[in-house]
Amino acid sequence: MISIIIPVLNEEQALPATLSAIQNNNEEHELIIVDGGSDDKTLEIAEAANARIIATKRGRAAQMNAGAALAKGEWLLFLHADTSLPEAGLSEISRLATDVQAGCFHQAFSKSHWFLKFVSWLHNKRCSRTRIMYGDQAMFIRTSLFKKISGFPDVSILEDVMISEAIVELTTPVILEQTVITSSRKFEERGIYKSFFDIFVIMSCYELRLPILRQGFFKAFR
Repeated sequence: MISIIIPVLNEEQALPATLSAIQNNNEEHELIIVDGGSDDKTLEIAEAANARIIATKRGRAAQMNAGAALAKGEWLLFLHADTSLPEAGLSEISRLATDVQAGCFHQAFSKSHWFLKFVSWLHNKRCSRTRIMYGDQAMFIRTSLFKKISGFPDVSILEDVMISEAIVELTTPVILEQTVITSSRKFEERGIYKSFFDIFVIMSCYELRLPILRQGFFKAFR
């Protein structure tokens, strides 16, 4: 069984499409939605989808760890609230060989904008080369491996990159051919080029081991 864990915080706009895409998958799964203090209709939407809902402190890493602690599946699939799975996505995970321990999907944005296509291309190309997975690629990890590496680090940003680094020290994640679709709404609201610049600054600081400032982009996207 696959445990789908979705951290949420005021995601009433994006969550319905994400849950609808999950319902289009026939593979056995459980749905765990971890709320960080929503005050909109997020929880009503989650309840309508018959999800298991838990509340924890705000922060994507903390929320995903809390969901994983209650999960019953062999696989843990960490899904952003604004990212939709492909129709056969869960089946592809279930069919993976027993020696596969982790992986993700290719990623694309919902809006057909040339620069967003370029960002996704870079995104997927870097992952293919380094096997460092990003959260909006819907990463999945076997529960046994997740426990072995003690889950997501307790950080406010880049938890996806950091857990990927721990994973690649032990195994090589697979990248499935299917594509998950991430809503471009937040990029558009903040500005596509400015959003990309903020990501570039954060990632450059991290890779150069320089102090990371919490850019406005991440405030808007968390």
